[in-house]
Amino acid sequence: MHFLESMMWNKGYLSADQMAGAFQLLRTNDLIWSRLVYDYLMGERTPMFDLMAWNADSTRMPYRMHAEYLQRLYLDNELAVGRFMVDGRSATIQNIRVPMFVVGTERDHVAPWRSVYKIHYISDTDVTFVLTSGGHNAGIVSEPGRQGRRFRVALKRSQDPCLSPDEWTAEAPSKEGSWWVDWVEWLAEHSISQRVPPPSMGAPARGCAPSADAPGTYVFQR
Repeated sequence: MHFLESMMWNKGYLSADQMAGAFQLLRTNDLIWSRLVYDYLMGERTPMFDLMAWNADSTRMPYRMHAEYLQRLYLDNELAVGRFMVDGRSATIQNIRVPMFVVGTERDHVAPWRSVYKIHYISDTDVTFVLTSGGHNAGIVSEPGRQGRRFRVALKRSQDPCLSPDEWTAEAPSKEGSWWVDWVEWLAEHSISQRVPPPSMGAPARGCAPSADAPGTYVFQR
C-alpha cells in the first residue's frame, strides 16, 4: 500500500494500464495466461466485441480517490463497521431506511457474491438481492435478449431472519433472462411519478463549473 501510494503521489494518479493490470492479476488464468496461449502461442486472435471494447476504455484514477478507496473501504472496511466519514458525519449502512436493490454475480473476481450478500447482515431495511450469472462485467451488463442469462432474486424484509448464502440459493427462485426487467419493475414500484432534476455538478463558487454536459467532449475524440 505504501509503495502504491508513493508511486501515485509522484504522478498524482494511478495510470490506466496499472489499474487494468491489478484487475488482471485477480484472475490470471482467464485474463492473462489463456490470452497468451491463444493469441501468441496459437495465433488465434480473440475477436473484439462490444463489452471487450468498453472494458478496454480505461482511465486514470486520481491519487486521493484511489488511496482512500483502498485504505478506508477495502483494507479497513470502514463502511461496513460504521466508521466511514463523509463531510464530518458517519455514513452508516444501518441508518439507511429506504429499500435496497443489491446485485451480485456468480463469477465476480472483484466483489465475490458471498461477500456482497453480507449486506443482509449489516442493514436494517428491506433488501431485494439478485444473484445473476456471469462475472464482474458481463453479469451486470446483461441486457434483455442476451442468450444464456439467468438469475435468482428474493426479497428479505427487515424483520425476516437472515439466511446463509447457501440457504438463500436453495430457496431463491431461478429465472431465465435479464435481471434488468425485475430491476425496472422494482424501480417503478419504489419511485414517484414526478421527475426530480439531478443535482448540479461541479462547484461554480470555486471556479469548478463543468465545461460540457456528460459524458464530455472526449467521446468526440477532440
